[in-house]
Amino acid sequence: MEEGRVPLRASTGAWKASLFVVAIEFSERLSYFGIATNLIIYLTKVIHQDLKTAAKSVNYWSGVTTLMPLLGGFLADAYFGRFSMILISSIVYLMGLSLLTMSEMIPSLKPCDTDSCQNPKKLHEVVFFLALYLISFGTAGHKPCLESFGADQFDDDHTEERRKKMSYFNWWNFALCAGILLGVTVIVYVQDDVSWAIADIVLTSVMAISIVVFLMGRRFYRYRLPEGSPLTPMLQVLVAAIAKRNLPLPSNPGLLYEVPKSQNTRAGRLLCHTSKLSFLDKAAILEEEGDKEDQGSIMKQQSPWRLATVTKVEELKLVLNLVPIWFSTLTFGLCVAQGSTFFIKQGATMNRKIGSNGFEIPPASIFSLAAVGMIITVTVYDRILVPLLRRLTGNERGINILQRIGIGMVFSSLTMIIAALVERKRLGVAEREIIQGGGKGAISMSVFWLAPQFLIIGIGDGFTLVGLQEYFYDQVPDSMRSLGIAFYLSVLGASNFLSSFMITVIDDLTQSGGRNSWFGKDLNHSRLDKFYWLLAGMNALNLCVYMFIARRYSYKNVLRRVAVADCSNERDGLELVMA
Repeated sequence: MEEGRVPLRASTGAWKASLFVVAIEFSERLSYFGIATNLIIYLTKVIHQDLKTAAKSVNYWSGVTTLMPLLGGFLADAYFGRFSMILISSIVYLMGLSLLTMSEMIPSLKPCDTDSCQNPKKLHEVVFFLALYLISFGTAGHKPCLESFGADQFDDDHTEERRKKMSYFNWWNFALCAGILLGVTVIVYVQDDVSWAIADIVLTSVMAISIVVFLMGRRFYRYRLPEGSPLTPMLQVLVAAIAKRNLPLPSNPGLLYEVPKSQNTRAGRLLCHTSKLSFLDKAAILEEEGDKEDQGSIMKQQSPWRLATVTKVEELKLVLNLVPIWFSTLTFGLCVAQGSTFFIKQGATMNRKIGSNGFEIPPASIFSLAAVGMIITVTVYDRILVPLLRRLTGNERGINILQRIGIGMVFSSLTMIIAALVERKRLGVAEREIIQGGGKGAISMSVFWLAPQFLIIGIGDGFTLVGLQEYFYDQVPDSMRSLGIAFYLSVLGASNFLSSFMITVIDDLTQSGGRNSWFGKDLNHSRLDKFYWLLAGMNALNLCVYMFIARRYSYKNVLRRVAVADCSNERDGLELVMA
């Protein structure tokens, strides 16, 4: 709702509203992947950074870009609202793209005065990285709010719209992958074979048009008003639980304090009591006799720092339950990080010519196979697997969210195994053709040897990335859904920083004692195959940890009955909601 008004179901929300949101996401993904996938090529060929420095530069930028949404998500949920945050961030994003265009167009800001040089201007580097990090600031509100704002257009308490929302995440990623495909094919081709400046002009223009399209859908949107800082109620629960730490818990959870649903004025839904992290339940203990007879007026008499509702306690439990899942998905993010760095650089060293006319594929365009793998996966999953699994399991989703994430993590391990085998073969070919022969340039081995690892990582993304989006949107408190999407993105951001840290540590360790580094001055003097084997082993071990955590996870339980007393039996009559 907007300004306190309840939206009309017939004229607002659902697909007619979410499609406007999908349009601006398409533009953002086109821009981001048009820049990100070819960034390592630009840094090594135009700015002339060495392989290690370029890989770390990409990881640092990707890390900041995917961690900034934590700030944007918090501001959206607490103060600005999702619509306003999207609009502000889109304008900042547009400013970053405009500055990037100027760094290639204005003579004094160009990398060189001639077509090629070995020492680009320092001013260009400063302006270039300033533009990149301005784009990072743009994603601060863009990424956490766009997806959650689109999901907000579907009513969780309406059966038909709730089912549409489950498909929404799949088709959101379909549109996302369409943007990626164009970004890593058309935009990358323009960058490599026409002009980096022309590519930047195209991206800037598309973003400007998408902002206009987003504003055109304003009258169809359903809005959620910001509710203030989501961290304050959680701190209140913790303080109240500590203050009442010596009080015994009642044997019947129904005696814990909760506002009846009929008197609930919060925008979020009421949650049912769970037995885990029972110490926090003490925050909801009623200290005075007779309190339970008039629970509706208790909060007017008691400080929220002394007494919390069961729902507020459960919301804190939800956030704490996210932490183990977040940590256990970091190694998956490590694999994703290689797709836009070392995988692309491998392609740059291989034979990329196709057809009789010798057309050469841009190195970053091979990333399109990952997008193809993801598009095929989400389409087959949504149209074929989900209906089939619904009949087999009786689960509205087919399989639960954490099972979907786990399946994708298996594919990520397989990706790294295949990548290690392919890289070992590539090194063997390079040794024969370049190192021993003293030649330079690309080796004869076809770039399509990389196709399996890109396709499989795309399939894994179709399970794990979409699953993580659903998980972090659904399993946070209703008032924190923008922040929830930011938590999902922070997995990828933290993984990028972790990847850079691993490169630094491994580089130091492998060079000690006079040994050759795994990360040499170029790929032909490196041992990426060993790095990939390390990641494969880490993923396999981590998968065991993840399965242990996932088997013990308790999903969010939303109360759909009117009387709070119905939660006294935590399973009977309650519907498990994956919104």
